[in-house]
Amino acid sequence: MSNFRLRYDLTLRSIFMRVAIVVGAVVLTVWAMPGDSAANFYAEQGRPWRYGDLTAPFDFPIYKSKETVKHERDSLMRQYEPYYNLDKEAEGRQVRKFVSDYSDGIPGLTDDFISIIANRLHNIYRRGIISSSAYANLGDDTLRVIRVVNGKNAVAVRLRDVYSEKTAYEQLFLDKTLSSHKQALQRCNLNSYIVPNLVYDKERSDASLADMLNTIPLASGMVQKGQKIIGRGDIVSEDVYRILESFKLETEKRNRNTVQMRLTMMGETIYAALFLVCFTIYLTLFRKDYFEKPRSIAMLYSLILVFVLLTSVLVRNNIGHVYILPYAMVAVFVRVFMDSRTAFITHFTMVMICACMLQYQFEFVVVQSLAGLAAIYSLRQLEYRSQLFKTALLVGVVCMAVNAAFDLIRASALSDFDASTYNYIIVNSIMLLFAYPLLYLIEKTFGFTSDITLIELSNTNNALLRKLSEVAPGTFQHSIMVGNLAAAVANKIGAKSQLVRTGALYHDIGKMSNPIYFTENQSGVNPHNNMSCIESAQVIISHVTEGLKMAEKANLPAVIKEFISTHHGLGKAKYFYMKYKNENPGTDVDELLFTYIGPNPFTKEQAILMMADTVEAASRSLPDYTEKSIRDLVNRLVDGQLADGYFRECPITFRDIAYAKTVMIDKLKTMYHTRVSYPPAK
Repeated sequence: MSNFRLRYDLTLRSIFMRVAIVVGAVVLTVWAMPGDSAANFYAEQGRPWRYGDLTAPFDFPIYKSKETVKHERDSLMRQYEPYYNLDKEAEGRQVRKFVSDYSDGIPGLTDDFISIIANRLHNIYRRGIISSSAYANLGDDTLRVIRVVNGKNAVAVRLRDVYSEKTAYEQLFLDKTLSSHKQALQRCNLNSYIVPNLVYDKERSDASLADMLNTIPLASGMVQKGQKIIGRGDIVSEDVYRILESFKLETEKRNRNTVQMRLTMMGETIYAALFLVCFTIYLTLFRKDYFEKPRSIAMLYSLILVFVLLTSVLVRNNIGHVYILPYAMVAVFVRVFMDSRTAFITHFTMVMICACMLQYQFEFVVVQSLAGLAAIYSLRQLEYRSQLFKTALLVGVVCMAVNAAFDLIRASALSDFDASTYNYIIVNSIMLLFAYPLLYLIEKTFGFTSDITLIELSNTNNALLRKLSEVAPGTFQHSIMVGNLAAAVANKIGAKSQLVRTGALYHDIGKMSNPIYFTENQSGVNPHNNMSCIESAQVIISHVTEGLKMAEKANLPAVIKEFISTHHGLGKAKYFYMKYKNENPGTDVDELLFTYIGPNPFTKEQAILMMADTVEAASRSLPDYTEKSIRDLVNRLVDGQLADGYFRECPITFRDIAYAKTVMIDKLKTMYHTRVSYPPAK
């Protein structure tokens, strides 16, 4: 009952997790989508219209361009008359202040100059003074008119008839009476008695300006519902371009309608949910193990959402053409780290969701689906950088071919071809080359290990392998032989040969801690002769834990560490275990003292390495290398591992094991050069 309850809880938890993933992905997808895909197109003035015939679905005005509206505003602004309030008290305050300051007279001048200057100030204030900054903002047009508000009256006054603070001061010294005494008067600092008496009335001026600008019509015509706007292949003229932009603007306004927005969002939600649910069902039915690895699920859904968001950014902002986005990159990443079928399903799901945002969905789906297939076919196994270059080239050729097919179907002449689309496809192919450096980012983000990384790790000049060859040369040679055996088996049964070869090179690195304790590194001296069986077993077993420590220190990928921990599984150090039992008959043996830490292999590649490691090591002890002795050895060791249950937790079949034994027998026969026995001379 408790086991049933546990399975029931796990099932509920799994269902809840998958539902949460789908809901989260749908929410992000719908949030990214534009409000209405019907107006999402990219048009260039003077270029052919790439899409199908466009007919107005509703009446809408033809809006003027921003440049036209700005030109009309600028023209109207020349007639604009700002309002200034007359400060009647300013003159009296400043004249009285002047008279008070020089009540004792102006040094060097007669007393008559007090009244003369006061009179000149009166004349200046009567015409009006505006602040120098406001005067400069009004421009150089002296015929321009301002409105001077005096009480309830607003009088139109030309700008040339009023002074700024600067011109008012200069006007004082244009007077013949004052100009002859300029030096004496300059010491009086007369500009301090000249202040603006015309003050800008912002509220009244802004209201007047708004009324004036409201008279400018924003539209220059109407398009009737059902009217053809443009046909496929037609050149986008200036007038048609304005109509297209007006259609897009009016569509956005209509989408602000609450009911319409809700209906659009509902449709987008259903659309996105259908594809994401189908994608999740596929993973549940055919790739159930991916849900046990959060990194796999995270990468799959992240790739879909990233390209949906990028497409949304391009569509919303009309930044170029969506064909510049390397959508095939999704297929490349999933193919490299997972499998071909999942790569295509993921790519197709992403393409279908992105198509919802575009005007030309059918062309987009066909072009990008074939591009994804081309990328998958060309990357059966990524081992060299040149493969990605070939993939990018193939994807570009396929996209161009499909696009040319559509152009030929719909065009009436070769001149109707839109060359810009092919330019975008070329850019797309170039951007696909960035998949190579991005592979490293994907590896580090989601914890995967690509074949390129495995090839780099299998380089014997790698620091750890070079040290192994120097410290434990016998172990190094053994690892190379095991790698060759395991890779041959992997190729035969459809496993990952590069992975198992790299794992084989590192599986015994822990022997570097005590190399002399292992037979392949000994040269006549065996330290086990002076040790108990338990001590010897512990030293032998410790090479697994020591290897894991070294792998951790060297930052080896987790998948390589798994080979180190599983290549002996939960087996025993049999030599010392049997020796201990023979030396201590009738004594209970603590088997844990002779048992490796495990676990048992849980992947096909780990099982292959366990078989190859055991067979290669044991083959060195054969007294003679005949076909029969090698066959018997391989069958006995592998059948023994199978009987001991080492392969119960990994997905390897009896058929795979039979093929593995056959391959190892053939390889060992070749390695040890078995020959027929020559008959003696009689």
